[in-house]
Amino acid sequence: MDTAEMKKAHTLLAEWKYQYAPVDKGYAGQTLYINISENRFESKPVTEQMKDLFVGGRGFDLWLLWNGTTADTRWDSPENEICISSGPLGGTSSYPGSGKSIATTISPLTGSVVDSNVGGHFGPMLKFSGFDAIEIQGKASEEIIIFIDGTKHTITIETAPLEPIDTHIIGEILTEMYADDPKSRQNISVVSAGTGANHTRMGCLNFSWWDWRRRTVRVKQAGRGGIGTVFRDKKIKAMVIKTGYFRPRWKIAERMPEPKTK
Repeated sequence: MDTAEMKKAHTLLAEWKYQYAPVDKGYAGQTLYINISENRFESKPVTEQMKDLFVGGRGFDLWLLWNGTTADTRWDSPENEICISSGPLGGTSSYPGSGKSIATTISPLTGSVVDSNVGGHFGPMLKFSGFDAIEIQGKASEEIIIFIDGTKHTITIETAPLEPIDTHIIGEILTEMYADDPKSRQNISVVSAGTGANHTRMGCLNFSWWDWRRRTVRVKQAGRGGIGTVFRDKKIKAMVIKTGYFRPRWKIAERMPEPKTK
């Protein structure tokens, strides 16, 4: 089955046109809230207090998780959240590691708050799409894909009945599905958890990025605490982000030899 058939099988559950906020001094100035039980979206302001006390990244995640949950929230409660943020230096190419993000949730392994850092491009792409952090709350009634389009400033929740769950496959499929053309694949990042997260409490949350040198999708993992298990418990098959920020290096890639195959 090709990607066109998979895309045709999607049903749009909700769509939101948001107010884009450009990055100023490291911050977009707002965070994104998505409730997948209610198919509801919300933009929350980033206050000066948040910047002064929590800075970004892990700090923003913990602040959002603290305010979104209660003492009775368990890892598989609908109100448990997955929060992802990159911090004020996220996407600053002059700093090593500035593509990293921090993912936070209540852990299936410990029953307490856990955070895990992960590489790739998702964090900077989220910021350049207009948000300093994202928090996902609720549980879907069926398998869904969340799509953040930072070029059109829209966010959708779509059913995804046909896509496979395994990260190494769905990452390739959704990169092709949501890229405008082959040259813009590096503007796509896919977050997924894979089949293993359905059967264990230590599932990783996987973040894809397009390697223009190797011309293929590669994956980084938020491997601590079982965040991928929470992701799959919420019936999220994948979260996709698209941005026009990254300038194609296709001319460089065209001069490189084809990657070696075994």
